[in-house]
Amino acid sequence: MRKIGSLVLVMFLFASAVVGQTEVEEREAIAATVQLYFDGMVQRDRSKLDQAFDANARLIGFRGENFTVTPYEQWASGTAQGTPRNPADFDNRLINIEFKGYMALATTELFWPGVYYYDYLTLLKIDGHWKIVHKSWYEEKR
Repeated sequence: MRKIGSLVLVMFLFASAVVGQTEVEEREAIAATVQLYFDGMVQRDRSKLDQAFDANARLIGFRGENFTVTPYEQWASGTAQGTPRNPADFDNRLINIEFKGYMALATTELFWPGVYYYDYLTLLKIDGHWKIVHKSWYEEKR
């Protein structure tokens, strides 16, 4: 009986370690997607934005008092135009990740010249890759 109890305990600890490792790996994958979003904006790199976002994503928020709904294609096309920005002028932070199954919510703060942005990014794991499917944002002038 004692051997069975020890075996069950070992199996439980092993299973816990595997589950914990999977959670860590998922958080790292979500964080990597958010980093692609950050890098794509600062570098004006459309390929990084396309890796981070699902093509059907929507970006919804307020620019001043104006409520805006922007399809991903429109936003990405505008964001990728121009020369890369100076990364030293931008402080983009991933504040929190919550996830359950194939769904995640990432909270970010972006401190840009003249404005702060606060984002809630909804991600889904699609075909094995985390993709931003929705961005709700708010801006404050600095």
